[in-house]
Amino acid sequence: MQLLWLLLPAIGWGLLPLVVVKTNSRVGNQIFGTAMGTLIISIIVMAVLQLHLSVATFIMAAVAGAVWIVGQLGQYTAYQRIGVSQTMPISTGLQLIGTSLVGVFMFGEWSTATARIAGFAGIVLFIIGAVLTSISDGGSNSTQKMPVGTLVMLVLTTIGYVIYNAIPRALTASGIAIFFPESVGMVIGVLIYFVASHQTGMLRERASWRSLVIGFVFSIASLAYILSVRDNGVNTAFIVSQLSVVISTLGGFIFLGERKSKRGYVLTITGLVLIVVGAVITSVF
Repeated sequence: MQLLWLLLPAIGWGLLPLVVVKTNSRVGNQIFGTAMGTLIISIIVMAVLQLHLSVATFIMAAVAGAVWIVGQLGQYTAYQRIGVSQTMPISTGLQLIGTSLVGVFMFGEWSTATARIAGFAGIVLFIIGAVLTSISDGGSNSTQKMPVGTLVMLVLTTIGYVIYNAIPRALTASGIAIFFPESVGMVIGVLIYFVASHQTGMLRERASWRSLVIGFVFSIASLAYILSVRDNGVNTAFIVSQLSVVISTLGGFIFLGERKSKRGYVLTITGLVLIVVGAVITSVF
């Protein structure tokens, strides 16, 4: 079981973008399915484990879930604009950079000189890796070139992911305990998005409810990650989970028919290697 918990987050999060695209639905349908599917799973987990939280912890975890929606909206929108194989390495690199910096400046991580040198070296690798994977030089049936607006959107919406990852660090409750309030916040965030964007009609669309499978896949991967941290330790669990970006990027090529030129493939694979190596460096030291 220990090995299963270790590998399942990478597999689940790696397959998630492919499942999202294969639903053939709009971003609103996808984000609703993600949030509602996660809420359903979290209610089951909460009922089985009989978990309890303070009001303050519940509210903070719900806020984390609500801002997570911002990051996920950016990612889902980018899938449609530039494809999974370009979106995932860039989005993952940005998340790793943001989360690492928050860990340093807010939680006092990388306290030694060696850790700081290794950590910032890892961030440099994230940046280089993300840049390499974003390059598209055409080719037969190639993925679209990176529009500046899409890149800016990913940078800005990644703030939602960073806050989502930072809030649980400040809470004393376990990951499983805050999974339910986070899912409540996710649903609230989606409802706010629907009202603000005048898309409340999506609540009645079949495509939204068919997209519940997205939330189920996300929930399984997230719960497995929590158990992996328990059984394998934070560093090992985190590093292996980053292999999800490799699965999703290659899956975009293999299963979604996304294409680059030969040079584009080489740059993308190189970028993926740098991102994974950067994750290892920032986690181990």
